[in-house]
This record gives sequence, C-alpha cells and structure tokens, in this order.
Amino acid sequence: MEGFRQIISNWSYPTEIKFGCGTLAALPEACKSLGIKKPLFITDRTLVKLGSIDKAFDLLNTSGIKHGLFNGVDSNPNEKNVFKALDFFKTDEYDGVIAFGGGSVLDIGKIVALMIGQTRPIWDFEDIGDNWKRANTVSILPVIAIPTTAGTGSEVGRASVITNSQTFEKKIIFHPKILPAMVICDPDLTVGMPKELTAGTGLDAFAHCVEAFSSPHFHPMSQAIALEGMRLVIENLPRAYAMGSDIEARGNMMCAAM
Repeated sequence: MEGFRQIISNWSYPTEIKFGCGTLAALPEACKSLGIKKPLFITDRTLVKLGSIDKAFDLLNTSGIKHGLFNGVDSNPNEKNVFKALDFFKTDEYDGVIAFGGGSVLDIGKIVALMIGQTRPIWDFEDIGDNWKRANTVSILPVIAIPTTAGTGSEVGRASVITNSQTFEKKIIFHPKILPAMVICDPDLTVGMPKELTAGTGLDAFAHCVEAFSSPHFHPMSQAIALEGMRLVIENLPRAYAMGSDIEARGNMMCAAM
C-alpha cells in the first residue's frame, strides 16, 4: 500500500492532470504556467475550519504568489452563491480561480471563471442548443481544480450544476472553456474524509459510471472508461470506508471519479 505513494503521473483527459500523493506541491508552478499572478481560492467553510487548505496557502506564500479566499460555497449551491463569489472576486485584481474542494466548490469555481467577464445573466448559458456561443470567450479565466473528494468528476468536466433559487430546478451551465486548465489530484487530500462522505461521494462516482455506460449514444471509449470506473469503486470503496488512511484505495477512488 505504501508503494502507491511513489506513483506520480501526468495525464491529459483532455485537460492536464497531475496525479499522485504530494502533487499539491505543483500548485505554484501550475499558477505560473497558466499566467495566474493572483488567484482567488474558492472553497467551503468546512475545509477552511479543518485547515485542509493551509498547505496550499503555504505553498503559494513561499513562492511569493498573492491570493485571496472565498469560502462561502454551500452544498447544492444556487446562483446566490455565484453572485457572492463574483462580488468578492471584483474586490481585488484576481486573474484566475483555484477551486479547492468537492463537486459544489468545483462547480462554483468554474462558473465564476465564466461569469466574471459576461454581461448576460447566468441562465443564458444553460446547456441548451448553442447557448454557450453567447459567451464572451476572451474574458473566461483559467481554473485550477483541486478535488478533495472522489465523487462528481467536475474537475474534468466542461459544465457546472447550479440550482435556480426561484424555481428550485437544477440547471447545467456549459461552456467548453470552463474545463479546468489544470487538475491536481492528490489522494492525500481525501484521507481525512469522514466515513459518510466517503460513502456518499463514492456511490456518486459509481452512479456517474453507470449513467455513462447506460447511455444510448454510441461511445465505446466512454463505456470502457465507465466499466473500469465501476470496477475501481467496487474494489476500493469498501476499503476506503473501512480505513480512511488506505492511500491506495483513496487514490483509486479519485481515478474512478474522473
């Protein structure tokens, strides 16, 4: 199991992914390679309270990269979360987003990167037809996604799910350019997940794989990935649930979620 800690991989899926224990250390270089001089961290209150984000801050501070923090992301966020994050973003000269957390955080981070330079309302970019072509693409900012759970796969997606607070409907906001420019998947960040969150996010990952495999559309590559994802969940979720420090199981669950 400890041998898993030696596995470091760089993948393209199609975004660049740095996978392996300790890859969080690549964060400063990721900012520099993307031209991000002052990122805004978007996360939730729990991760700040637990201190999970402290190491990331230390890495940027040591590298002389100034940054800000917005931690007002709720579970199943709505457009009000987006507006608050956008208002915070505008208080300083931020030029990129670091989304650090679970699926809700990643979704909000991507939408903020999209909406910061738009004049149209958020619902104009709902994933219907060619709505995404309405966006001003020049103003969409780069996103670095750092998942801390293994569930939604939002770190490798070009869409975000947001709830309309008026209709209580979940809407998909889509644009190809909100695909994170860099993903850092460090299994060490998931070790502290409580059992109930481990189980819930793991089953979410499994459900996404079942959905992909069951799609009526012809896509053999997607189906092959979905099958492997289901296998990884079946073999590793019970292990990660039973022993949260099982780093091999944690790493395999992150792979399944992608």
